[in-house]
Amino acid sequence: MITAGQMRAARALLALDQRDLAERSGLSLPTIQRMEASEGVIRGNVDSLMKLIAGFEAAGIELLGEGATSSGGGRGVRLKG
Repeated sequence: MITAGQMRAARALLALDQRDLAERSGLSLPTIQRMEASEGVIRGNVDSLMKLIAGFEAAGIELLGEGATSSGGGRGVRLKG
């Protein structure tokens, strides 16, 4: 799944504020704020998480899970090339 840190990093890569991300993902601003305030892995209903991930993917963000191939070895985000 996605962590709050990944969410903030992805949003920063796209130069989006929380309101922009809410609009792009079809979620409310309070939902985005709650997700970003989470500790570690974001908890929420599956529909909201899928909308968030789809919004990032549509904008060109690739989310890296634990153990995925990356130069640093941990979780992360990167722009799709």
